[in-house]
Amino acid sequence: MTAPRRAGRAPLGTAPPGVSRRGFLQAALVGAGAVALGGTLSGCAPGASAGDRTTVRIWDLFSGADGERMQSMQAEAMRANPDVSVESVTLAWGSAYYTKLAMASSGGRPPEAAVMHMSRLAGYAPGGLLEPFDLDALADLGIREENFAPAVWKRASYDGELYALPLDTHPFLTFYNRDIAGQAGLIGADGLLTELSSTQAFLDAGRAMAEVTGDTGMAFGYLLDTAQSWRLFWGLYAQTGAGYELRPGRPAELDEGAATEVVEFMQAMLDGTVAPPNQDYPGAIASFVTGRSGLIVSGEWELPAFQAAIPDVGGAPFPTLFGTPANYADSHAFVLPRQGTPDPARRDATYRILANLLAEGSLT
Repeated sequence: MTAPRRAGRAPLGTAPPGVSRRGFLQAALVGAGAVALGGTLSGCAPGASAGDRTTVRIWDLFSGADGERMQSMQAEAMRANPDVSVESVTLAWGSAYYTKLAMASSGGRPPEAAVMHMSRLAGYAPGGLLEPFDLDALADLGIREENFAPAVWKRASYDGELYALPLDTHPFLTFYNRDIAGQAGLIGADGLLTELSSTQAFLDAGRAMAEVTGDTGMAFGYLLDTAQSWRLFWGLYAQTGAGYELRPGRPAELDEGAATEVVEFMQAMLDGTVAPPNQDYPGAIASFVTGRSGLIVSGEWELPAFQAAIPDVGGAPFPTLFGTPANYADSHAFVLPRQGTPDPARRDATYRILANLLAEGSLT
């Protein structure tokens, strides 16, 4: 799969390893538990007995509020399909999840469906670890191309076939504390964060908020977490208007001048005043929710926990600092791991459950 030369949205990178990005806040602020390991949801639908229902196994990596919402959606899907029992397994976030999924697919005994980041599709579809969706079967259930944003549908396809059903999209955003930003003179007459339209304006805003907090102006947790760094880098790199090309068996091609400009800005941001030079992901969240920084660069998945800590928290698209509006975003999607011995009844039940989950709504 070849990446586009012009990257409006660069869906590269994965969720942070180790501590769950949601789990830290959920546990600290609203008492949620840790990531479930092997928890299941089954037998909730009325009607047919457990032995009469077709089992559909679904693997995901959702914890905290997202996990609760997914469980609720799956329970509703079973109520709509009383002849189906969903066996839901939530596994630990990170690379281990994808390794386990690849091993299960290569062994021919994977779950009927699984959740995957769209950015991972390029490593799975070409390798034969996934099965394409039957577009006619989806259409019979009301799932068609026109239901999705064109760019998302395109990225869900490989070699002319659909390999993923997008469930959501999660871009990188800026969240801000209205009180701190207001004291720093960064809230406009409309009550929103003033536009930060250049790298210098962004750095100046950070320094202004640092004067208010007495600590740092912004929070950005990247230490030991390559995903966060790449999210920020690819979003900013796309803003330069530069492209990139990734072809199997060949070195990556990108504009080194534009890449250097972006890295130099990121280094300037991590000066100890605008943002700490050595902050990890949980540390950045803690800094923001306790008022030691006035703004955080993070994903929209943190919104529920931020609202629990700062009811009047503000949010805005990541600012355009390099001229071209662009941002990083990824997507959770349902995929069909390749089955060693396909079961037509389970495949039919899987399509019906996934169609219902999409109809119920997305996670974000």
